Amino acid sequence: MNKKVLSLLQYLFFLGLGIFLVWWSLHKIPDKDWADIKNAFRNANYRVVVPVIIILLLSHYSRAVRWKILMDPLGYKPSMSNTYFAVLIGYMSNLAVPRLGEVLKCTILARYEKVPADKLVGTIVAERAFDVLCLAIVMAITFFTQVDVIGGFMSEKLADFADGKKALFTGTRLIILAAVILLIVAAAILVFRKFAHIGLIRKIKAVLKGVWHGITSIRYLKNKGWFIFHTIFIWSMYLLSVQIGFLAMRETTGYGVKEALSALTTGSFAMIVPTPGGSIGVYPIFVGETLSLYGLKEGLGIAFGWLMWGVQFFQMLLSGFVAMLLLPYINKRKTHAQG
Repeated sequence: MNKKVLSLLQYLFFLGLGIFLVWWSLHKIPDKDWADIKNAFRNANYRVVVPVIIILLLSHYSRAVRWKILMDPLGYKPSMSNTYFAVLIGYMSNLAVPRLGEVLKCTILARYEKVPADKLVGTIVAERAFDVLCLAIVMAITFFTQVDVIGGFMSEKLADFADGKKALFTGTRLIILAAVILLIVAAAILVFRKFAHIGLIRKIKAVLKGVWHGITSIRYLKNKGWFIFHTIFIWSMYLLSVQIGFLAMRETTGYGVKEALSALTTGSFAMIVPTPGGSIGVYPIFVGETLSLYGLKEGLGIAFGWLMWGVQFFQMLLSGFVAMLLLPYINKRKTHAQG
């Protein structure tokens, strides 16, 4: 099948899933809660949107700095502006096609900084591994500090997620999958050894080697302290954005760190669902159900979820668009300056 047609079908599938989740999210709201939601949006304090956007942009900047730190052991030192713009464009691209941004930001930086894209892909894999670890730590902190409030809810969501995976990965399917993977690995090793002299095989091996170098770059970090600092800073900014976001609604202004931790945990878990627009439809449901555990009406919780999702969506859309405009202009000026 043509790659463009396949990409289009994939996008339409995820878009359709996103639309369905929006409908599902809105459909399950009781009629009596609609008045609360409308009043919440009507009376929201939209001035807090500005600091939330600034905090999110700071977290993205810190992510760009952390990415540069991962590239340092590979011998590459891209400019901060290009790295930051690539990160912003990557986030914007994820709104259209999930995970597209991870590939696109590597391609962009490779184009403007002459850094091998395969090695950049490896650094992204290393980054995501740390993010998963951070999410696990945040979930553990939330669970053990508030086991009486959110423990049951988190266990239920994790169980639902696990049950969904079990349906996909039964014992027989896992055995078949493992056998297929082993056959592919064995075949790849055989091909690479037997046809090592062929140009295409050499190129594939070079790409795989580059990806592996990117993944293992974290072992040779010179600034491990700064890497850990930026990792903590990124997640602290995520937490702070939720806590400040509470000030947007009168009903949530009294919420603090514990409630913010819970909303961040379940909201981040919702982001695992690969739909265009950053888990459109799922995020408000998870956040709404979470805040209802603290006595907030579920309709108001969903309204808060939509508000936070909307701020993140438009922040990524606008900042990514601005980055796309500035990226060629700034690099053109650099070229003229060097000339």
